Amino acid sequence: MKIKAYLKPQCGWSNGVRAVLSKYDLPFDDIDIINHRANYEEMVRKSAQPLSPCVEVDGVMLADISGEEVENYLLANNLVQPTGAKVDANLNAGCSHEEHEKMAAKPVRFF
Repeated sequence: MKIKAYLKPQCGWSNGVRAVLSKYDLPFDDIDIINHRANYEEMVRKSAQPLSPCVEVDGVMLADISGEEVENYLLANNLVQPTGAKVDANLNAGCSHEEHEKMAAKPVRFF
């Protein structure tokens, strides 16, 4: 299975996606859309929308998706088997107030 995850370095939603992929021991390309403009542009082009996270699984784009939704997709399509493994992040939550403050302190410049 080939997985490309278009993620922010620090984000509740992105951390949820990472947690699910780690839970099932799935190798994936963790693609930084914040610090690399070309990665963000690729995500928008492939997903036809600007919101993240986006996860591409064997050519199928799951746009603006939570870790919980990624897990549901993987299970529903028999790409993984249920497991009792625990995760180290909330699978369906945005950034905390502290994470937002940390990101605001470091402006992102694409131009």
